[in-house]
Amino acid sequence: MALHWKLVVDCAEPLRLADFWAFALGYEVEDHSALIDRLLGAGVVTDAQYTEVDGRKVWLHAAAVRHPDDPVDESTGVGLGRRLLFQAVPDPTPGKNKLHLDVHAEPGRRDDEVSRLREHGAKVLRVVSEPGTDHVVMTDPEGNVFCVQ
Repeated sequence: MALHWKLVVDCAEPLRLADFWAFALGYEVEDHSALIDRLLGAGVVTDAQYTEVDGRKVWLHAAAVRHPDDPVDESTGVGLGRRLLFQAVPDPTPGKNKLHLDVHAEPGRRDDEVSRLREHGAKVLRVVSEPGTDHVVMTDPEGNVFCVQ
């Protein structure tokens, strides 16, 4: 039996990274307004744990993005398929991240994709051209490494 999974990224600014990766991947930022409202009504969370962005409630400590074609639990706004969850942690992770995303651009459009992501806060670390691969190593706005193929 296959397992359901999500990729969790520790970060300082979950909302900022969710916006970046939604832009980078063409994903949607999850709307957790319904979940937050339900938890507020039950007295489980307080007003200090969320804020509002563009008329929707968002967690201060976490944000997620999901593939636009995947199902969503309407009662919580949580995606039920391919998703990335960004969670606030108090300390930066030292050293190189051991897991990273590879973003696959359309054939012949890698450089355009690199430019598009740079305009949204990504940085180029290096261009790799060696037998079997040609890709650009980049970082997102918080320094997490990813590659554009």
